Amino acid sequence: MTRQTWTATVSAVLFVVLAAVIALVPVPYVAWSPGGTHDLLARNDDRAVITVTGAPTYPTTGRILMTTVAVTAPDSSLSLPEVLFSYWLPSREVLPRAAVYRVGESPAGISEGETRLMADSQSDAVVAALRESGIQVFPWPMVESVTSSGPSNGILEPGDLINAVGDVTTTSVQAVEAAILSFHVGETVKFKIVRNGKEMQPMVTTRATAAEPDKPIVGITLTTGYTYKPSVTFALDPSVGGSSAGLMFGLALTDMLTDSDLSAGRVIAGTGALAADGKVGRIGGVQEKIAAATRDGATVFLLPKDNCADVGSTPPAIRLIAVETLSEAVDALAGLDDPQSGSSIAGCG
Repeated sequence: MTRQTWTATVSAVLFVVLAAVIALVPVPYVAWSPGGTHDLLARNDDRAVITVTGAPTYPTTGRILMTTVAVTAPDSSLSLPEVLFSYWLPSREVLPRAAVYRVGESPAGISEGETRLMADSQSDAVVAALRESGIQVFPWPMVESVTSSGPSNGILEPGDLINAVGDVTTTSVQAVEAAILSFHVGETVKFKIVRNGKEMQPMVTTRATAAEPDKPIVGITLTTGYTYKPSVTFALDPSVGGSSAGLMFGLALTDMLTDSDLSAGRVIAGTGALAADGKVGRIGGVQEKIAAATRDGATVFLLPKDNCADVGSTPPAIRLIAVETLSEAVDALAGLDDPQSGSSIAGCG
């Protein structure tokens, strides 16, 4: 073998090895691309996606689509060629893995977190939509979490609505906190709660902490929960998670609960987190969701006003409407058919 042949052979082997390394070794990035859309006014397997009982509902004539992003699964990885391919394709993004998934969290933990966010977004959307539709909602202090080593463990549960602490009626988180502080360390506190629609009166003995030996605690964190007459259930693919469908849940419910027919025969898509007070919050992947909505025939796309800076070029077939509240979204859809008011509806730009 000549020296030139040997050099060429070694170079070829090194090239193949390096190419294999580049093609096979994972890199710390994930890709976002347009995902599926789900018509919230449709029926899946003869079951409505959203079912309301305990309140009158009205016919709807259009489609309201929640949009999703297809993302690299937490237990999957990308190679460098895949990252470059995703980077150059339209309506796709490549992000550092740490910006999407918490370092060290298991795929099961990530999935549970996404499922929890979806459940919370549905609960908040129900409250916002009921209020928007003029249906009364009652706020109550609610147990958000229970410390595993605290005195309430096994007694109180997340989701418990607290109506009274001792003899004090409590209608706010601050009232519960103040009532607990009125007891001494080691005293037993009687709570009046509602759990799954049933009234209960559990007893919890207060403890102190090493940092504050004179301060009574019961080992819970609190948030605001709500009671209302209607019952709302969702029948969605359980693999879909996150909180960004809240705005579309709220719009679909408002369309069902009012006689205004917001969808009005149109295909309306959108995205946005929705708080119980009706405020619309910023989300991720808006460009991918616009692409998914356009692909599936939407002509209107609603998004949080704070996401307008993330919007690039928009297909001419779809109209963007930027909103800050559920009420703004409802008013915008109601005004689309009026030439005068329709022209003044705010978009991005």
